[in-house]
Amino acid sequence: MNVKLCVVVGPTAVGKTAVGVRLAKALNGEVINGDASQVYKGLDIGTAKISPEEADGVPHHLIDLLPPEASYSAADFQRDARKAIADVAARGRLPILVGGTGLYIKAAIYDYRFDEAAPDPELRRRLEERAVREGTDKLYERLKEIDPEYAHRVHPNNVKRIVRALERYHLTGRPPSAAEGASRPLYEAAVIGLTMPRDALYRRIEDRVDKMIAAGLVDEARQLYDRGLADAQSTQSIGYKELFGYFQGLYSLDEAIGLIKRNTKRLAKRQYTWFRRQMDVTWFDAKDVETNFFKILQFVAGKLKFKSNTTDIEIRGGSR
Repeated sequence: MNVKLCVVVGPTAVGKTAVGVRLAKALNGEVINGDASQVYKGLDIGTAKISPEEADGVPHHLIDLLPPEASYSAADFQRDARKAIADVAARGRLPILVGGTGLYIKAAIYDYRFDEAAPDPELRRRLEERAVREGTDKLYERLKEIDPEYAHRVHPNNVKRIVRALERYHLTGRPPSAAEGASRPLYEAAVIGLTMPRDALYRRIEDRVDKMIAAGLVDEARQLYDRGLADAQSTQSIGYKELFGYFQGLYSLDEAIGLIKRNTKRLAKRQYTWFRRQMDVTWFDAKDVETNFFKILQFVAGKLKFKSNTTDIEIRGGSR
């Protein structure tokens, strides 16, 4: 497939959104969301969903696709993302896939095949009951036994992913990672990753969580909770589940905020590890994006041989 594609990955809060917009403006592109939670309507503050002001006229796709009650899988994203990439490319513009949900992004851009085994609701129900009866940690230990590579990429408390993985194993006799297929890219892709020193990223995370709280995250989470969505797939992302615990009286608001910050930092660490192990990424320092943006632009434009809207001096200028 001779479709050109730019991909921007990295941990949460590193600055992917802003870089994606700047690249789209410089390279006549459109952004495709690569964050699992931003496909849902009503999850705006907690997912750091881009605002119209931040988008600055750049079209964004695969945002606000579904109500928060709906389920959405990596296979669904694969289908939707590939269609969006084809549509953007057909208009003569550069598709720019931006996000931190590694499995979704890899499924979209590589020859990644999901197992076609039909779901077994009864088996899933038994596994879910076992998780309640014996504890999620018991199921997680079983997942580590059958597929340690896949288990490393799943949080030990993510009962839905653990149950789905065990269900697939029981139905097919193959470990979950066996369904991932080859690592051959389907596109002519330039994959860039944004990174920065851990202490600087952690400060950004703490600052962003504080800004989310000030912007009304507690009220946003309360609305979802009051709609009976505490167990919905959409609200399992960090920021919502911690506040649900506060609503249930398990801890104070300050403790909930502390948990959000801690869990977001842990997520960032897992995202770094996943992208470094799973994809061929060229990394750039995002701590000083003004200095490094033209290095990023030079790399993408050069690798894809894509015409830039900026001047030739800017493309050649590296760190200017």
